Amino acid sequence: MTSDNRIGPPNFGSERDMLRAFLDYHRATLAMKCEGLTDEELRQQSMPPSTLSLLGLVRHMAEVERAWFRRVFEDNDAPMVWSDKIDFQAAYDASASTRSEAFEAWEAEVENSRRIEREAESMDLAGYQPRWEEEVSLRMVMVHVLLEYGRHNGHADFLREGVDGTVGA
Repeated sequence: MTSDNRIGPPNFGSERDMLRAFLDYHRATLAMKCEGLTDEELRQQSMPPSTLSLLGLVRHMAEVERAWFRRVFEDNDAPMVWSDKIDFQAAYDASASTRSEAFEAWEAEVENSRRIEREAESMDLAGYQPRWEEEVSLRMVMVHVLLEYGRHNGHADFLREGVDGTVGA
């Protein structure tokens, strides 16, 4: 990691501003954990039997963004990015992936998620989560995706350390 260019969340603000800022902070954290690495390093897997890699995490988070924003609020039948069925594990297989492919897909989904959130009149916007067959609020989706990033950024910490010894933010 060459630099930390993340913008920290504010100490005060509305619920929406806080959720938006923390989500963007965690998105930036994942990108930062991948900074300065080659495609081969990004594909480097953790310890067996796990096949987890930094690039696999980026691909997985593209699926998460799509499943929780696009599929809930725009198109319940939108296909996943890397599987024909709802298989979040498929994204973890980054063996033939490149930084360009993974980040292009992830960044496109992040931008779509941001647009959906910005256009929503309130955090109470209801969408339909097809996997649960239930309605959920934008608030719930933002919290859920934030928790996904928090968990996977913890994985990214260990993965990055395993690749080149880099630790810290």
